[in-house]
Amino acid sequence: MAEHYQNYVDGTWTETLTGETVETVNPASPSETVGQYQQSSAEDANEAVEAASAASDEWASTPAPERGAILRQTAANLDDRKQELTELLTREEGKTHAEAGGEVQRAIDIFYYYAEKTRDMGGTVKSASAERTNLYTKNVPVGVAALITPWNYPIAIPAWKIAPALAAGNTLVLNPASIAPGVAVAIFEALDDAGLPDGVANIVTGPGSEVGDAIISHDDVDAVSFTGSGQVGHMVYDAATADGKRVQTELGGKNPTVVSASADVEKAAAIVAAGAFGVTGQACTACSRAIVHESVYDEFVEAVTERAASIEIGPGDQYEMGPQVSESELDGTLEYIDVGKNEGATLTTGGGQPDGDRFDDGYFVEPTVFTDVGRDFRIAQEEIFGPVLAVTEVNDFDEAVAVANDVEYGLSASIVTQDHTEAERFLTESEAGVVKVNAKTTGLELHVPFGGFKQSSSETWREQGDAGLDFYTIEKTIYDNF
Repeated sequence: MAEHYQNYVDGTWTETLTGETVETVNPASPSETVGQYQQSSAEDANEAVEAASAASDEWASTPAPERGAILRQTAANLDDRKQELTELLTREEGKTHAEAGGEVQRAIDIFYYYAEKTRDMGGTVKSASAERTNLYTKNVPVGVAALITPWNYPIAIPAWKIAPALAAGNTLVLNPASIAPGVAVAIFEALDDAGLPDGVANIVTGPGSEVGDAIISHDDVDAVSFTGSGQVGHMVYDAATADGKRVQTELGGKNPTVVSASADVEKAAAIVAAGAFGVTGQACTACSRAIVHESVYDEFVEAVTERAASIEIGPGDQYEMGPQVSESELDGTLEYIDVGKNEGATLTTGGGQPDGDRFDDGYFVEPTVFTDVGRDFRIAQEEIFGPVLAVTEVNDFDEAVAVANDVEYGLSASIVTQDHTEAERFLTESEAGVVKVNAKTTGLELHVPFGGFKQSSSETWREQGDAGLDFYTIEKTIYDNF
């Protein structure tokens, strides 16, 4: 029997006012129901915001180390349930056990990290021009934060929004994606068990078009943090900024890896394959394009095709690559594969759904490699969000950088090279918020800023590390004349 989950509002687990629920399924076996969640309304969302607003002053005045103690205990609570949450994430989102376990551990680490940051939440002391004057700054919380999170990292992304918001003294309401909200609900179970005061953090499940819109537009909300599609993100940004709210959005990507003439080709193929096909390509930082120097192009194509073809597909508890999260995501990927064929790209491996008993019901697709991809092809320009790699040949380094930058996105980029000058130039010239040398485009450290350029971000505030705290605080300058 599927687990029944409730909203968490004002310190109480509660049913939605609509009385309606929605079920999630296992994408590897869609006939299996995983969880039953509240199909909440705008009225439910408004109650959650009002609870957060009522709790705001008391939480803001709570000493930061005391807030940190609750975050620390939350991390410990999640750690105690790591195996359980790993299995839930795999069943609900489709990641492999290794990928899901890594994501759960990241959420644990994020709460531990921000728990320690609360010890250093003071401002800075400056020298005053006048005598008998203390001149210093103090960071104060923004207020009530509305958090909207996607399904592809259903515990890590909520964690890296929730933890800094609470550490800085804000209260919040989270609306997670309806496809895989179970592990996000678990964060609130951990917070509740850690002794979080009533109303400080609230979660309301249900459609973003209703619940998300309600919390974003509520007058008591001071800040909005959104991660998701570009189309929705731009609407969120416009609506929130029109109301004078502080906003950060992290959106899509079309991330390149440049393979230079000096690259170790086998190493380059391994790096690109890991970035392209890990988490079934369902990452905003996934490698979607390989831009390869003509001198190593044929060798690279052979190597990356062989790696893609060798990946074992199946349910995430047993295989190397799991399913896509839903039928609509699978259909979208298959449509782009047809687009690539029609554009004249060469399909070297994959391109369809795998055959076999274990694939009968699930949303599985083969790791796919297209070669001979023109820089203006749709599969080289548009985000696919599936395990599809477009390989483009270039004549020199300058052309490689130009092709890498010739998209509307700018989230993550990497280069594989043994030429230090090329590496340094790429770090400088790449139009991306995250740039790597001899590494895959996916994978982020939690203590440094994360965000994109161009259409990948609002280019306002970064997430994670100290930057994550910056978004949730306002600096006050104090002149204390004694």
